[in-house]
Amino acid sequence: MAESLTQTELENLRQIIGEHGMIANKLETYAQSAMCPELKSMLQQDAQSARQAQQQLLTYLQ
Repeated sequence: MAESLTQTELENLRQIIGEHGMIANKLETYAQSAMCPELKSMLQQDAQSARQAQQQLLTYLQ
């Protein structure tokens, strides 16, 4: 699939993939320090969603 993308699109995709990873890492860190169980759960779910989006986007680089 990557062969059908332009160089600019590939660069943008790589940046977006990296940003999803960074967001997931931050959310996981925030979840670890959260005292409120509801907030902790919400942050963990959002981190998982960011990781899933990152994995889905990675398929475009194959």
